[in-house]
Amino acid sequence: MTFGSGKFTYELVENWGKIPSEWTNWTWGWIVGIACDSQDRVYVYSRSEHPLIVFDQAGNFLETWGDGILTPHSAHGIYIDGEDNVYLTDAIMHAIYKFNAQGEHVWTLGTPGQPAAVDGEPFDKPTDLALASSGEILISDGYGNARVHKFSPDRNLLLSWGERGTGPGQFSISHCVRIDRKDHVWICDRENNRIQIFDLAGNFLTEWTGLLRPNTVYFDPTEPIVYIAELTRQISIYQLDADHLTGTLLTQWGGAQPSEEPGFFRGGPHGLWTDSRGDLYVGEVELGEVGRMYKYQRQA
Repeated sequence: MTFGSGKFTYELVENWGKIPSEWTNWTWGWIVGIACDSQDRVYVYSRSEHPLIVFDQAGNFLETWGDGILTPHSAHGIYIDGEDNVYLTDAIMHAIYKFNAQGEHVWTLGTPGQPAAVDGEPFDKPTDLALASSGEILISDGYGNARVHKFSPDRNLLLSWGERGTGPGQFSISHCVRIDRKDHVWICDRENNRIQIFDLAGNFLTEWTGLLRPNTVYFDPTEPIVYIAELTRQISIYQLDADHLTGTLLTQWGGAQPSEEPGFFRGGPHGLWTDSRGDLYVGEVELGEVGRMYKYQRQA
């Protein structure tokens, strides 16, 4: 079965991602984050006993990272930078972990298990992280705080903005942060069914409305394309205009109704990323205690 249309037509690769045969009592939890590095290794971040599992492009198991550091069953956001450093956001533990390309733990931001003592300060159930071209760190602090925080590259807090509400610069849940090539800060304001876009000083620029509870945004590194995972069972792909503040819908699939058909969604897509050939990887949640992941192979 094919998904999408035009240049963004995909075939579902069924049964992608092979776990070791000796993991007889292990099951996937919600697959909240998925990302690819420059070597097309695919990192799957899930709420399970092995929170971060690494596969090759063909879906062969390579290794697990962070066992004994990452907390089972509380994973949330994943981000990989241009040097293949991996950043993992743990909402329940109020912390973000950085690993280098060899899987070594580099630093922890926040105090694991301890929320901020003052409302609005970092962190109270953070959701995701992204880096600006300057190396500044942007974090969506979304479940307890409905905030966005900006840190210097050496992790000093520079700025925070946001509060609960429905107006510009207000959030229901600041669920994901991503930064486009013009250093615009995109925040998935999920329960307000929109994405808000800011500059790096936290000034509101515009919003995309009418989305189906947007969970995660991914920007193509070579084309002005944005992919959006919407929790109400939809994947959307847009061509960005020259200003990177507006865009044109190219294709989408899924929609509000749950489906058992392979490649559509009974739960909701939560994380997504592409590899170097344009194949799309999606993690799904809201399936009881389990999750699913999909590889959609882009057609030439």
